[in-house]
Amino acid sequence: MRRAIQLSRDEMRAGAGGPFAALIVLDGEVVGEGWNCVTSHNDPTAHAEISAIRDACTRLGRFSLEDAVMYATCEPCPMCLAAIYWARISKLYFANTTEEAAQIGFDDREIYHQISLTYDHRDIPAERLLGDEAIAVFREWEDKPDRIPY
Repeated sequence: MRRAIQLSRDEMRAGAGGPFAALIVLDGEVVGEGWNCVTSHNDPTAHAEISAIRDACTRLGRFSLEDAVMYATCEPCPMCLAAIYWARISKLYFANTTEEAAQIGFDDREIYHQISLTYDHRDIPAERLLGDEAIAVFREWEDKPDRIPY
C-alpha cells in the first residue's frame, strides 16, 4: 500500500491527474500499476484501478486476474469496482474511503444512486432500440463453438 500511496503522490505532483493509484499483486509480485490519468489523457475511464488492471492484463497476457490482489489508495468508484469484479481480482485493500474522496471533490454518490434506478428512470435518457436484431447476435454467440467464455 505504501508503494501505491507514493505512486499516487508522485503522479499527482507530475500532473498526471487526481491523487489516486493502484497496484495489482500476484504471488507476492507487482504485476500491474496504475494511477489516475483522466486529465492528462483526456479519458474519463483512466482511473487508477482501470489503468492497473489494463497493465496487469497486458503484462500477464490474460484477461482474468484470478488470485491477484489489488491495493488501491481509495475505495473504488462504481466503474472501478465493476472492473475489479470483471477482472476476478480475489481481494481488494484500500486506504481512503469514498466519504473522504467526496470531501475533496470526488463524489460518487449520484452515480451509485443512478445505478440503482431502472434505465427509464435515470437522469441520462436511455431507450431500447432494435432488440430483436441484436438478440440474434447473442444467439450466434451462444452457438459459437470457439468462443472464449469469460
